[in-house]
Amino acid sequence: MRVPPRLAAIRDIAFVSFGKYGQYLVTIVTLPLTARILGTEGLGLLAIGMSAYFIGALLVDMGITTFLAAMMNSENVNRLRGNYLALRAGVLSTMGVALALGMLVDAHVHLHMVLLGLFAGGVSSFGDDWVLVAEARFGIGVVYQSIGRVLYLVLLVGLLPHFPSASVAMLCLLLSTLVNVVLTWRLTLTEHGLPSRPDGVVAMVRMGAPVLTSRLLITSYGQGAASFYSVALTAASLGLFSASDRLVRAFQSLLDAIGYGLLPRLARGREDHFWGNAFRGLGATVALAAGVSVVLWIAAPWVIPLIFGAEFTGAVEIMRVQAFILPFTALTSFVTTAVLPVQQDTRGTLIGAVVGAIFAGGALLAAVATGSVWALVFGTFTCEIAVATWYLLRVRMLRRRSDVRRDDAITQPLVPVRLAAPGGER
Repeated sequence: MRVPPRLAAIRDIAFVSFGKYGQYLVTIVTLPLTARILGTEGLGLLAIGMSAYFIGALLVDMGITTFLAAMMNSENVNRLRGNYLALRAGVLSTMGVALALGMLVDAHVHLHMVLLGLFAGGVSSFGDDWVLVAEARFGIGVVYQSIGRVLYLVLLVGLLPHFPSASVAMLCLLLSTLVNVVLTWRLTLTEHGLPSRPDGVVAMVRMGAPVLTSRLLITSYGQGAASFYSVALTAASLGLFSASDRLVRAFQSLLDAIGYGLLPRLARGREDHFWGNAFRGLGATVALAAGVSVVLWIAAPWVIPLIFGAEFTGAVEIMRVQAFILPFTALTSFVTTAVLPVQQDTRGTLIGAVVGAIFAGGALLAAVATGSVWALVFGTFTCEIAVATWYLLRVRMLRRRSDVRRDDAITQPLVPVRLAAPGGER
């Protein structure tokens, strides 16, 4: 039976949300466990590793999975898979060598966590799940992700109490990501066969370079901030920030699912309906994020001690500020996930990231000068506002250009054609 388009869109968003939500159902158990075993300093080291994890994932997938998903069709699927595999394999191999060298020279614990996080994140992006996104097969992705999350929980509960270390927690995450990688490759190899031999990797790099640069800049003041701020802040202060940040980013990831769920429909829908559908989705996402922010602000004094323990009560005020980044991160995520990839607007993504990086650079300097975690908190908040403002302006610019092109096409003058007169005279 054919599912109505609106219900199908809601279904896909629900699948993506559940896939991400499954991660945070597991987090409900793992966060109290890691916080109580590792303490503020250990959780701070884990925060450094987790922020490097997001950076590593970006370096390997180059931030172009949604662009490739929007481009993919039955004719080019194996060519894209082959080029993308070659590109990612090269980057991941480099990360593996760097991690091995760091272990050989007994690098500082902060650097070790960065290298381990980079490699773990890179492995997580080595799967073929972007093909499933292109085919709008979100349900299968949910199943694979859920298996990996359950394995992560089992490994963490079984190993961390006996080996209380941030490195062990990251190794548990690394092993669990292999599930999704192996299962997605198994599925795509069965359905599509082997990827084609690399042919056009340089063109893919050229396409991905501005996107990767912009996503890295975004990560520098978002989920990867702890890696950069570790040069200025203590592990204990980063642990307090992480307690708030993990909860807020959990809800941010849930909101990200809306853009991912709508991407295939926006990419393949009627062009004249694109902007209306995009703005409706954007408005609903921001409104939902604002409601979640208010709930988190109210719940912070109870949630933080309940999940992390009394040692982390200093994170309550941090969370009450951070909660209000959600409307801005939701806007940014929806535009960069569901609008700009369809419009193939890599320039807009890059400019937005540069805007955020400028504000982040100022916040990092303030953190170095003061040694205060509040430089990180307010710096992140300011960056998200500035970036969201740019993307809102960019969307309006793209909409205006689209309207002008459509009007020009409608009003284009017809070329007169002279008809032959009776009798053959002209």
